[in-house]
Amino acid sequence: MIKNPKISKLESVIEQIQTPCYVCEEALLEENLKRLRYVGQESGAKILLALKGFALQDTFYLVKRYLDGCTASGLYEAKLARKAFDKEVHTYSPAFKDGDMDEIINISNHVVFNSFSQWQKFKSKAFGRVSCGIRVNPEVSSAPAALYDPCAKFSRLGVTKKAFDEKLLDGLDGLHFHALCEQNADALEMVLEGFERNFSKYIPQMKWVNFGGGHHITREDYDIERLICAIKEFKKRYNGITVYLEPGEAVGWQSGALAASVLDIVENGMQIAILDTSAEAHMPDTLAMPYRAEIRNADRANVKKYTYRLAGNTCLSGDIIGDYSFDEPLEVGDKLIFEDMIHYTIVKNTTFNGIKLPDLALLKKDGSYKVLKHFGYEEYRRRN
Repeated sequence: MIKNPKISKLESVIEQIQTPCYVCEEALLEENLKRLRYVGQESGAKILLALKGFALQDTFYLVKRYLDGCTASGLYEAKLARKAFDKEVHTYSPAFKDGDMDEIINISNHVVFNSFSQWQKFKSKAFGRVSCGIRVNPEVSSAPAALYDPCAKFSRLGVTKKAFDEKLLDGLDGLHFHALCEQNADALEMVLEGFERNFSKYIPQMKWVNFGGGHHITREDYDIERLICAIKEFKKRYNGITVYLEPGEAVGWQSGALAASVLDIVENGMQIAILDTSAEAHMPDTLAMPYRAEIRNADRANVKKYTYRLAGNTCLSGDIIGDYSFDEPLEVGDKLIFEDMIHYTIVKNTTFNGIKLPDLALLKKDGSYKVLKHFGYEEYRRRN
């Protein structure tokens, strides 16, 4: 059993950080990767990095030592996977564009189609050049939020049993499903039951099955032995078929933070601290989920002595990160550490209002601090 300690050393370099800045901690990232590799080795599954969740390419030197490749959501992610990772590349999109398809096929090992109509449209190009699969919808809703439920009613993602046309399977090597969102192994077991109930008759003619993402494998309470057992039993039922998992958040989970500074403190019924970051531009899940970002050495409102509303530095009135309490009063210039901000944040950032994109930095295992990318005016100008 691989343990997964999360002991951050970010505060040791806090004075060096020019905010706003995402800082990935190499040691914490490697602990996640060791756990993922353990799952792969013990279960026989191949573990892929889902670039939609973690795409910090300056860490790929480390990630590719442990994982088998990347899964991409379209041409640009596939190009990054091929050029910066250069192991297996698996590409899926709800719908592929004609102009992208030749290049996607050339740089991918697997291409997964969302519908039989897309498969028929591109079969003549893809067949014989790349391993092709079809995404299916197991119709088992287990995701904790409707926004992230691929099996919700009227979902556009994957072919349901009713819409499945077995006459069109010729040339397809695999089945792909994705139904989870930051969940444990028991949720996968439930989804697998639905997947097999609907599609088990087709699995023996396949070379591989992709279990998708949402497996929160690196979370401290995740039952990895239960996951390993589920994978091994599935492979046993289907003559050792190849199984893929493609976690995104599990790779970057608790391996880095967003550092921000207090720019001003205003009063309007309560103390409001305006930061050099933004919920809207830099941590959008706080508004979309909603999701509460945790802050080091802080608590919920009114738990500690001094409570503040933390707000972003944009014109959006709803650019509110949340209400937090602290042991000491905040002052202009103070730095705050927003925990667990490396996955699903960097890839969603915007330059709304011309706000500065946070820099990207790495805290190495030897304690050295390195700025990987600095973003300035040109990033805003180039995108407008």
